[in-house]
Order: sequence, then structure tokens, then C-alpha cells
Amino acid sequence: MNGTSPKILYVEDDINLGFVTTDNLAMGGYITVFCKDGKEALETFRKGGFDLCILDIMLPETDGFAIAKAIRETDKNIPIIFLTAKTMKEDKIAGFKTGADDYITKPFNIEELLLRIEVFLKRNKVNSNGALPGKFDIGKCIFDFENLSLASGKQHTQLTLKEAELLRLFCMNPNKILKREEILRTLWGDDDYFMGRSLDVFISRLRKYLKDERSVLIENIHGVGFRMSKKE
Repeated sequence: MNGTSPKILYVEDDINLGFVTTDNLAMGGYITVFCKDGKEALETFRKGGFDLCILDIMLPETDGFAIAKAIRETDKNIPIIFLTAKTMKEDKIAGFKTGADDYITKPFNIEELLLRIEVFLKRNKVNSNGALPGKFDIGKCIFDFENLSLASGKQHTQLTLKEAELLRLFCMNPNKILKREEILRTLWGDDDYFMGRSLDVFISRLRKYLKDERSVLIENIHGVGFRMSKKE
């Protein structure tokens, strides 16, 4: 975070909704830069200094999925929240695949949005203060949670915050079965169907990152949850 009031990039093509939400975010203590289309949003983001992004999906010029993908190419750490009228499960899964951390469907409650923002910013602050273990050995890989990185020799993978939180949860519970609902409530604050599908997306990503570590296996315990096994 930037040391002053948290700075948010907010992208929404509904002008009236945009102004109302921006005012509410300001009352919540956030500096909010409001953009009305994807092109303007990407140009604004590249100027830097943002702590969190709120993206609508259906936008002129460039849609929210493309914006999130472009942001993730340059910044793996910043939390991204999709705010959209889309309700199809495929859209939600697509959102998480682009690197989004959360998903709120319109019409939304401003208090819920403020709570989600607060949760992400607090997590970032806690992470930077090192309140929980910061580094783990995973086979031959070094997992540095504070820098959201996974390194093995010359190979280096930059993780998103949610990927890192999930991997740390496994690292802190080696060889232990973690129930799906336990993971979802810990990392997402909810355990509904869509959050469950998004968890599957993140599990697939972690398996891909660790595919060369033959001593490490993220198992699917059918009907229960997952377990990360590490052979000595």
C-alpha cells in the first residue's frame, strides 16, 4: 500500500453508478480514480500507485477480462475485484482464470463492497508485516510468500495474492486433509458453488507450478477436500 489513504482504480461505464460508488468509497476513506472505459483504465493503471482494482466486465473499448489480464502481466500482487451484472457460472470462472481475487454481482450492497476491500487491504498489510511465516521449502522450490514468488533454480514464478494464500495454507498444513469448505471460508469468506469452482481453478494453477516437483502432490480427496503431500 502507498502509505497514505489506499488508492483504488474503479472502472465502470454506468456514469451514475460510477459517481455514487466513488462517493461512497471516498466516505470510506479511499482515494478512488474513476475510469469509464477499458482503454482509459489501462492508461491510468500504468501510471502506478494503486492498491486495489475494481473492474466491471462489460466495458467499451476493452472489457474487464482483458484489463485484468493486462494488469496481471505487470502486477501479480494487486487485488482485483470484478463488479458485474453477469451471473453465468462460466463468466465467474473466466474471471478467476484471468487473475481476479473476488467477484461481486450487481446490484450490490456498498457495505459488502467496502468489507471486501477492507479484507484484501488488511491481508496485504498483514502480509507485509510478516505476521505469518513468510518462506517455505516445497521440494526443491522456495516459496516466498511476502514477495509472492515460487523459485526453483533459475525458474521463477510470480504468484497472485490468492494463489500465494492458498499455497501457504497447504504449506502450514503439510500432509493434512483440508476440507473444501474450510479452505473457502478461510480464503474467500464463503463456500458457495461459484467459490468452489474458483477454488478448483486455483488448485489447477498450483499443480501446474509444482509439476516438476515429484516429491510434492496436491491430492483431491473425493467428497472431502485436498491434501498437499510432501515426500521426504
